[in-house]
Amino acid sequence: MQNKHNRNFIRGFMVVLSIMLFLVGCGSKEQAAPAPAANTGGNAAAPKTDEVRVIKHAMGETEIKGTPQRVVILTNEGTEALLSVGVKPVGAVKSFTGNPWYEHIKADMQGVTVVGEESQPNIELIAGLKPDLIIGNKMRQEKVYPQLKAIAPTVMSETLRGEWKENYKLYMEALNKKAEGAKVIADFDKRIDDFKGKAGDKLKKTVSVVRFMPGRMRIYREDTFTGVIFKQIGIARPESKSKETFADEITKERLPEAEADMMVYFTYETGDGKGTKLEEEILNDPIWKNLNVVKAGKAFKVDDAIWNTAGGVRAANLLLDQLFKMYDNMK
Repeated sequence: MQNKHNRNFIRGFMVVLSIMLFLVGCGSKEQAAPAPAANTGGNAAAPKTDEVRVIKHAMGETEIKGTPQRVVILTNEGTEALLSVGVKPVGAVKSFTGNPWYEHIKADMQGVTVVGEESQPNIELIAGLKPDLIIGNKMRQEKVYPQLKAIAPTVMSETLRGEWKENYKLYMEALNKKAEGAKVIADFDKRIDDFKGKAGDKLKKTVSVVRFMPGRMRIYREDTFTGVIFKQIGIARPESKSKETFADEITKERLPEAEADMMVYFTYETGDGKGTKLEEEILNDPIWKNLNVVKAGKAFKVDDAIWNTAGGVRAANLLLDQLFKMYDNMK
């Protein structure tokens, strides 16, 4: 009887032990299973944002991950490029004129940190902004490129003269905004075509470009912001004996070289009055007053920021606005 009781006890114990081992095994499998993905607010379906892109630029190649969110821009024309596709920089160099921004961009630049000037960006300020992309220019910031790229991926355009569209395309590639940027350029090019159609034979009339600066004066040629836009439109330019494609520094005695059917002139004034002083001196000089284009009332003063200094896509469109009005009134 005792043996039978012992056998029943052992069988019962084995059944309980088997059940416990089974439950432990199930628990181990559950713990080993991968945890479900956390809710990332919609980013889980956006692998492209983490894609690493290699951007070729004036200083070499730079790897950029995804779409930058905190951009520092170190050129005036680059600032306009960012704004054109709805990107507000966390930091930007100040405008050449304005306090601190050009009149035509200041409404969109509220809250943006000024990080020095194009020729002397403030490295410490830039680092403090913790950017994930810095855009600069070799002509302006080549010497500080090693410091900039140590802060964040840095892309630099080659030049800052006439071919603003080439810089624009580079900036869009770095921003991961190629499609948006292409539309901005396409819209601008359509405006150019519209202008050509409306201007017609008036484009055969020559137009010269003169700039007054503190202590010096220039006639601007083809490789300038204005010159490149004029070339795309097909506006005729006066013949020049100069081989210079950017600008000729002239004295007042050489003002007759600016003779044309129409002239636009602008003054670089930083606030010290020196640019304005030279403009006033020249405009009151007999040589200026005796220019045929001046006597005919075809010399027009325009905004230096829009026609030259800003050098960006917004300025280009504003320049076109003014050209439309000029050619509408041209006889």
